[in-house]
Amino acid sequence: MFSQSVEYALRAAVYLADEAGPRTVGQIAAATKVPPAYLSKVMQGLVREKLAASQRGLHGGFTLARPAAELTILDIVNAVEPLRRIRTCPLELESHRRRLCPLHKKMDDALALIEKAFRETTLADVLAEPTTSKPLCPFPRPLPTV
Repeated sequence: MFSQSVEYALRAAVYLADEAGPRTVGQIAAATKVPPAYLSKVMQGLVREKLAASQRGLHGGFTLARPAAELTILDIVNAVEPLRRIRTCPLELESHRRRLCPLHKKMDDALALIEKAFRETTLADVLAEPTTSKPLCPFPRPLPTV
């Protein structure tokens, strides 16, 4: 239902929400299992939509442009490939001009539920979910070796 670009953007956003400081395309790609060249284009799109920020240089990379508690799943999805609700008959039937047929109404109702769920879920919510399968990393996280 969702494109690969949307999936990759969500993975990258969740990863950045869980990390402190900028991360390079290579770091994000390795953690999210996204091809680096593809990820680079996805990240440029998130920067263009002002959901991520990029910084060049030695300590550069990508960060989220806003706190994870302020970025919704819908923000990320719409930045990459906006959800398209069914407002008019896709078949352009004259008899459906005033009201969607039952099939397209049901389809739009389902899209409305998805839109609502994504609008009400922030990246912070995803990371705070009580589970043993934390997104994008082994859980519990191994302790760093010194």
